[in-house]
Amino acid sequence: MLYPVYVHVGGSKNAHGVTFPDFAGCFAAADEWAALPGAIQEAVQAHFYGEPESVPAPTALEVLVADPQYSGGVWLLADVDMTRIDTRPVRLNVSLPSNLVQQIDSWASAHHMTRSGFLAKAAQEAMRA
Repeated sequence: MLYPVYVHVGGSKNAHGVTFPDFAGCFAAADEWAALPGAIQEAVQAHFYGEPESVPAPTALEVLVADPQYSGGVWLLADVDMTRIDTRPVRLNVSLPSNLVQQIDSWASAHHMTRSGFLAKAAQEAMRA
């Protein structure tokens, strides 16, 4: 979803700062312009972690540009992946060989985890590779 963000342009001694008019108290920063999208996504994820229902709709950019508190910087429409904010559990049905399920349960129990926790962690690690 596209959200307007206000970039306080940095220089050689300070980073570019990002203000989120729609997300009070949410800020991001990056040294390079190319790093801003990642910093913005990370800031929004941290700000709304576990509370996707509290994310407001974006304010129209036309409304924000008329606000005198935003001066000396530039506007940017940031593409925020809202699916990365929703951390609510989802029940799903998968089929695995019985002996594999037994191995998963044994390993998870020995490491004080649930089967779901183990599978989630394994999936996250596999996607990082």
